[in-house]
Amino acid sequence: MADMDSLTEALSAISVSTELVEQELKPHLDTLLAVLLEKRKGAAEEIASSGILPILAQSLRVKSPLTNQVALVVAEMAREAAVRDPCIDAGLVTVLVPLLNSADEELLLHTGRAIGRICFDNTAQQDQLVQCGVIPRLVAIMRENLENDPLVNVCLLALCNLADMDTTREALVEVGVAEVLTAQLKRATDAERRHIILEVLGSLGESDVLKLQFVESGVPEALSEMIRGLQGGSDPHDLCSIKIASNLIVSLLLGDESMQKCFGEGTGVVYRDVLSWLQSSNTQLQLSGALAIANFARNASNKVRMLEDGVIEKSGPCCALTCPSAVQTAGHPAHVVDGQVYTPCVCACDMSFCFPASMQESFREAELLPTLQKMLDDPVGTVEFKFSALGLICSLANSSLMKEEMESLNLKETLNKLSGHSSTNVATQADTVLAMLSETS
Repeated sequence: MADMDSLTEALSAISVSTELVEQELKPHLDTLLAVLLEKRKGAAEEIASSGILPILAQSLRVKSPLTNQVALVVAEMAREAAVRDPCIDAGLVTVLVPLLNSADEELLLHTGRAIGRICFDNTAQQDQLVQCGVIPRLVAIMRENLENDPLVNVCLLALCNLADMDTTREALVEVGVAEVLTAQLKRATDAERRHIILEVLGSLGESDVLKLQFVESGVPEALSEMIRGLQGGSDPHDLCSIKIASNLIVSLLLGDESMQKCFGEGTGVVYRDVLSWLQSSNTQLQLSGALAIANFARNASNKVRMLEDGVIEKSGPCCALTCPSAVQTAGHPAHVVDGQVYTPCVCACDMSFCFPASMQESFREAELLPTLQKMLDDPVGTVEFKFSALGLICSLANSSLMKEEMESLNLKETLNKLSGHSSTNVATQADTVLAMLSETS
């Protein structure tokens, strides 16, 4: 067990070292590492202020028996936010990046952790990492070390921290990240790993190119399989995974080509699973199912197939598609299915729905509108999911009963905020619903 006096002696010895000799430095590095692993208060700061960081950087420039140990010392030291800027100033990131090309899995683990911690929440450094070509290497490491869970986790966390950057998404287009993430999703058994992967997929899925790659690589099917495996339980982590995964599937369906691939002419695994969500006891799955059906309904031939599949009967409190047999009611085109009248609405996103009067009270009992409003107010909610939620609200707004509830919820305030959204699609959809709510009954 090392004490702080031993640390001071070790730092003094390292600082006066004239040569980077293993026999000379190793015992002192052992002392540093012991103190850091014991999480002694102030140890990392004392190391950073001692003046040895440039010496550590120099020792990492050339592969030696000390390389792994030094990388581990830096990784443990960088747990403390106060030492990260000094590490950058000493050039440690610059000398660590080339070590990602090593075949040594232990060194890759220490190096990845060190870089990730030093550059955490530092946009300038993260941008430099992307410019240095770190992204393709992270994907390659995961592909080459598929079953090394600690190492894969480090790479996933790095991608998670970088995924919101446009330059990251551009770099990932050419490196087959979809296949790697799909493989890891299928292997993910614990909630923490699942959530990291889901967060990465959610951020990267905002890119239209990557979204299509995800669909072509089987990401929606893997998400759907994961949901099937988690359904029926009550563990809050599993329920959270179901929510995130079902939201992701809805967002992946927003692209026309990706939506059609998932529909698979009515035989797609994702589409068949979505049908089962409509009758799930999980309200989140019911809602995601309704939004997914709304996306599938953008295609006319899909609507015909869904009617054949009994979507109306299965939808319960969710939604129903328009039926081609029309009558005229109260000045609006209406449709009759099994003797029941449905009032249709064609949304701005070209999703055509109709809702029977008997369902409207079910909507209220299920608190559908408050749930949709929470989704719209969620500051971290995805653009795709807000857009789909607005589409469903647009359908509901043709019902006087639902319009009254929207007024009582002061939904206009939420919509007014969204009318200035950075996404043109979301802003336009919000304006459309606002206009409908402003119309006199």
